[in-house]
Amino acid sequence: MTVFDAPALAARLQQGGAALLPTDTLPALAARPEHAAQIWRLKHRPPDKPLILMAADLDQFRRSLALVWQEEWLALAEQGWPGALTLVLPCRGALVEALHPGGHSLGLRVPDCAAIRSLLRLSGPLATTSANRSGEPAATTAEEAADQFPDLPLLAPLPWPVASGQASSVVAWREPGEWHVLRQGAVLPTALGHL
Repeated sequence: MTVFDAPALAARLQQGGAALLPTDTLPALAARPEHAAQIWRLKHRPPDKPLILMAADLDQFRRSLALVWQEEWLALAEQGWPGALTLVLPCRGALVEALHPGGHSLGLRVPDCAAIRSLLRLSGPLATTSANRSGEPAATTAEEAADQFPDLPLLAPLPWPVASGQASSVVAWREPGEWHVLRQGAVLPTALGHL
């Protein structure tokens, strides 16, 4: 098991590598968006299943995405980030094409895990998904993730913070202007409790 501190791992990611990272929900398999294609290969994941973009905070998303942030999006982001909430927002551009080829939306999340947020501040936003081969149970620990992807480095220090073991909740914005719950996961903001 190869382990790197945040600066060293950020450099490896910038050079095109993939890595295993802790989050507040499940361990993540991650790469820079421009190198995201390897994630589908590593996971044996169907190409029509999009990846999620993780960032250290909302400001990092604002700098990376050409989005006009609607008031409703900001309100839910403020309530659910950092945390186990993925917002799927209408979006176009190179990042969407890299993480959701042919799609018109992108899943965004700010995890509630200090270790990965420190890395994201150095690496920039990362394309992510759960650290497991497609169709197999999700890894819940660094050891399980490393067993599935033994050639990939892990973020130090070990052991990772204990995570919930449950995937994030996923909610999508749909016109004419409402949220739709795509997956009930670890949390659901009170603003969505009626859905």
